[in-house]
Amino acid sequence: MGSMKMITLVTLLVSFFMFSCVSSTEFEVGGEDGWIVPKSTAHGDMFNQWASDNRFKVGDTIRFKYKKDSVLMVSKEEYKKCKATKPQLYSNNEDTVFKLDRPGLFYFISGVSGHCEKGQKMIIKVMETEESSPESPPPSSSSSSSSSSSSSPSLPASTHKKSSALKNAVQFSSSGFVVFAIMAVSVFGLV
Repeated sequence: MGSMKMITLVTLLVSFFMFSCVSSTEFEVGGEDGWIVPKSTAHGDMFNQWASDNRFKVGDTIRFKYKKDSVLMVSKEEYKKCKATKPQLYSNNEDTVFKLDRPGLFYFISGVSGHCEKGQKMIIKVMETEESSPESPPPSSSSSSSSSSSSSPSLPASTHKKSSALKNAVQFSSSGFVVFAIMAVSVFGLV
């Protein structure tokens, strides 16, 4: 009977791993250059070009690396004006990671005066997933309950580019741990 419990445990572990892993990607904003002020007006739209070269999905993260700067997630109107009065996110720690927690548009600008006007701003479009439904709740940011508009022109979507700007990651769902714990208790009769 002991070997049967061991086989069942191994089966449960394999099943747990297969069904509780979620693949996500981490993107370094701007690639090797990072979150910087574009060097010339010819490169003024460099971050939106970078964003349109990548395909983002719910669960992915974006990493902003910068020096003596900041990053703000703002509304569509604040993005257009390059001025934030109520940012949904503010960070100036030189290495900001933001999780894309919903489909739709995310607007980012630099918080340093004049940088946004020089092109240090970006729109990220997160693709709808099969799990998303038209009846899902309104979008929310991971930092605030404010919602951002998703009625702006859509950016072209393309596949992931292989570069130093991507890191693949595997995350475990917390519900998978609960299921595993219940199964282990059942198999080993710990209750």
